[in-house]
Amino acid sequence: MLRTHTCGELGSTHVGASVTLCGWVDEYRDHAGIVFVDLRDRYGLTQIKFALSDGSETQTLARGLRHEDVIRVTGEVVSRPADMHNSKLATGAIEVRGSTLELLNKSKTPPFQPNGRDLPNEELRLTYRYLDLRRAELQRNLEMRHKLAKLTRDYFDAQGFLEIETPMLGKSTPEGARDYLVPSRVHPGHFYALPQSPQIYKQILMVAGYDRYYQIARCFRDEDLRADRQPEFTQIDVEMAFVEREDILSTIDGLISSFVSGIRGQCLKLPLQRISYAEAVEKYGSDKPDLRFGMELIDVAEIAKSCGFGVFKTAIESGGRVRGFVAPQAAERYSRKDIDGLTDFVKDYGAKGLAFFRVKEGKLDSPIAKFFGDADQQALIAKLGAKDGDLLFFVADQPKVTTAALGALRTRLGKELKLYDPNDFSCFWVLDFPLVTWNAEENRWDAEHHPFCSVYDEDVPHLKDDPSKVRALSYDLVCNGYEAASGSIRIHDPKIQQRVFDLIGISEEEAENRFSFLLDALRYGAPPHGGIALGLDRWVMLFAGGDNIRDVIAFPKTQKASDLLSGAPGPVDMKQLRDLHIKTDLPAV
Repeated sequence: MLRTHTCGELGSTHVGASVTLCGWVDEYRDHAGIVFVDLRDRYGLTQIKFALSDGSETQTLARGLRHEDVIRVTGEVVSRPADMHNSKLATGAIEVRGSTLELLNKSKTPPFQPNGRDLPNEELRLTYRYLDLRRAELQRNLEMRHKLAKLTRDYFDAQGFLEIETPMLGKSTPEGARDYLVPSRVHPGHFYALPQSPQIYKQILMVAGYDRYYQIARCFRDEDLRADRQPEFTQIDVEMAFVEREDILSTIDGLISSFVSGIRGQCLKLPLQRISYAEAVEKYGSDKPDLRFGMELIDVAEIAKSCGFGVFKTAIESGGRVRGFVAPQAAERYSRKDIDGLTDFVKDYGAKGLAFFRVKEGKLDSPIAKFFGDADQQALIAKLGAKDGDLLFFVADQPKVTTAALGALRTRLGKELKLYDPNDFSCFWVLDFPLVTWNAEENRWDAEHHPFCSVYDEDVPHLKDDPSKVRALSYDLVCNGYEAASGSIRIHDPKIQQRVFDLIGISEEEAENRFSFLLDALRYGAPPHGGIALGLDRWVMLFAGGDNIRDVIAFPKTQKASDLLSGAPGPVDMKQLRDLHIKTDLPAV
């Protein structure tokens, strides 16, 4: 090895030892011929002191060092004076008195300092990702990613699971998002698809008798991106046979407990809370609410019917709803201009407007307060449990609009009002999702999760008479307002599977064409089974306390699905296209 120690491990016990360190120059200072260098590697920083005679080769070399030069230093570990200890560094009690210095590689002037105070825009950092990855924050994130993967493998190994790899090149069976397609050279005109998930293969493994499977799987979806999504991502994929829903939930409860214990050193109370989809949407306006704070949505239909405010009354008469919530002690926090901004915000979710009241001296203060008599005002205050200094918000519209608008507003205000500690960890299950949702644009039913979800036995008759009543045996694990895992008990009866296909417009012929290998497997003794997938990238982001998934992936794509470091995707030469029997038909610019 070129080094005897890393830059993060030296301390008082090493005083007097001769050591050799390697790393990057993080900072350098020249004080009247004495050169100080902060040497960095992924383990930490160590201060190097070069106090040599003028004109020495080592001193001359030291005085020429600059940011990000790669060097090798040999010297003696010495104690720093007590008044010069750096408590912010693990190595802050010592320094290395450098005697020899070797320049391993001279760096060009970097476009930004990895550990500088002012970071450039993300585009520049992604272009020079190898510099960005030298940042301590990203190094901690990737180390945490490694720990979560190891905790996963250790936990499932102890539970008797087998880690089994499934194919990366498979058949295109769209599951809601677009597939990434790979042309076949030896089968002209045919394509593989990169997996959106190992869903079908892991179900086949259950039929094959591998009753406890897991995989840390790479998945690909050609969809529009957000801060918490990537075109290629990693999921912890799990499937179990001869189980019911509670078996899956309790198994994953244990996994999350091991995460919290291994990463934060805390004990997680089990079992995790369980709420229904209907309750989540009704109380919080979302199927993935953040429960680190309250602000539950309240229906005020009875008061709205009798008040003098036409917007409220008209909404109720047209089959809509009037719902609202209390923003605690926010009356002085939001000006009228701020509330106008919030009104524009809810309009993005379909709402026509946003009604508000400030609570002052036990009464409501608002431009529309005149339409509410004393009795109606007191009824609203009592219904919402409001207090002086609170700010009340209401949306009057069709049920889905009030849910979406108020749910989004609740999430925004919870963050703006700092109603929770960012380090808090709220994790719970949402159960009993609807099997299908109505697609009004295409006049058909769509699968809420995917078409392989099993349903409650008592709901099977509704597949024909009223599909909206059918509850899937599906479940999402929600953490701090993010969907952190999703799964279901699967359909193992091919007849029920075809009934679900029929419902969402997949004919028997089309089903055989797209899913024949799964349907055939189900006909050869498929056991009851179910599973789940957890987004590894998202879990690392949550534990890191961030809100951008790109910060926990070594080489992420941008929101336009491009890799600024390598230039992917890029053109290929005509010979490659001819070998694949492909011609491009690009739109005119």
